[in-house]
Amino acid sequence: MTMTKEAIEKVLEIGTVETHKIGEQTYATQRLHLVQEPTPAEIVLRSLSGLVSYVKSEFDTAESLMIHIENPTTVSAFTAVNGDKRRSVYIQAQASIPRFGFSNFHDREEFNIALQSGFVQNTHRDIVLKVVGTVVEGAVKEIGDDGVSQAVTAKTSVANRENVKVPNPVELSPYRTFVEVEQPESKFVFRMREGARCGLFEADGGAWKLEAMNNIKEYLNNELAQEIESKKVFVLA
Repeated sequence: MTMTKEAIEKVLEIGTVETHKIGEQTYATQRLHLVQEPTPAEIVLRSLSGLVSYVKSEFDTAESLMIHIENPTTVSAFTAVNGDKRRSVYIQAQASIPRFGFSNFHDREEFNIALQSGFVQNTHRDIVLKVVGTVVEGAVKEIGDDGVSQAVTAKTSVANRENVKVPNPVELSPYRTFVEVEQPESKFVFRMREGARCGLFEADGGAWKLEAMNNIKEYLNNELAQEIESKKVFVLA
């Protein structure tokens, strides 16, 4: 089919984008799509030490970097915004931490293993381990009217059993942030149910997260002191 001159002109007219300035704003006759500057795909690793080594190496860029401590398990490094107001995120560290279901009840064996493998050793952890390890199956009862104190029947010798008060609250340090920094110690409500099922419930309102982020910031300030002093690196928590 042969197009007429008028049809061709109409097609060209439709395909032409015009812009008009009205007041302080610019309008276009068609939707425009921005061709954005390319940005790199970030490297993901599992340690703060790896992030520090990368920043020191200036492997991909010699630009100044902002290191953002997003939360206790995520830290990223990026540049200032480019012409499109977008940042180049070069690297992100994501902490690899043990999984544990806080606010849930666990059977005694699972709870015992989690305490030993996923918590820093301290006095309260050892006390809880002792209670959990000696409690008689099914012998859990509440005492008092405040819903806080509990007693369990525990084996005190081969032949003897007696009621033992469960400590509450307990101060524990689970692995919840990068292993290069000190794990925050915080309070937990420790509860037991029939069948010797055990649970830990956070009781510090999330304050441990701020402490963990401050610990990460202190670590980075020490490891990147020279870069921070020369304004090559900025740390934001």
